[in-house]
Amino acid sequence: MSRICQITGKQVVTGNKVSHSNRKTRRTFVPNLQDRKYFIPEENRTVSLRVSAAGMRTISKLGIAEAIKRAKAKGYYNA
Repeated sequence: MSRICQITGKQVVTGNKVSHSNRKTRRTFVPNLQDRKYFIPEENRTVSLRVSAAGMRTISKLGIAEAIKRAKAKGYYNA
């Protein structure tokens, strides 16, 4: 699976690791992704999502049905 959140669209970003002596080497910033199952009561089914910590907070705030609807509109979730 790719390292992309299905709710927020967060993905791997590259940048520089900077040491104390100010030397720069390339590194990756990986989102905090978790595999979670959510129950959608409106559809009476369970969905498995790969979501970031920020995505979990979004689901808690909006509800799973609204979060999936917005993610589909932005193209992050396709199922």
